[in-house]
Amino acid sequence: MASANVLTLTKENFDSEVMKSTVPVLVDFWAEWCGPCKMIAPVLDEIAAEYLGKAKVGKVNVDEQAELAQNFRVSSIPMLLVIKNGQVVDQFVGARPKSEFKAKLDKAL
Repeated sequence: MASANVLTLTKENFDSEVMKSTVPVLVDFWAEWCGPCKMIAPVLDEIAAEYLGKAKVGKVNVDEQAELAQNFRVSSIPMLLVIKNGQVVDQFVGARPKSEFKAKLDKAL
């Protein structure tokens, strides 16, 4: 369950929320059945709160948004992308420590 600061991304809002965003966006491709995805969810909630106004955090449910997942060639989850000015500037797969997520996001700020 996403927190108030984490966007739920769909193909309908992806363009406006991510590709046209004026701040970097950390996009988490995840699924309900994915253990590591559930493990990093609270960490992403914290990052979303800490970076409020500087960056956004969004989640794409790969089961509900298969088209988006295909567009970004998601083969393993969790897969996280850092998107800035409509371009993927960083990506990583798997559960990582919070410091690593923050370092990648800081690089894009």
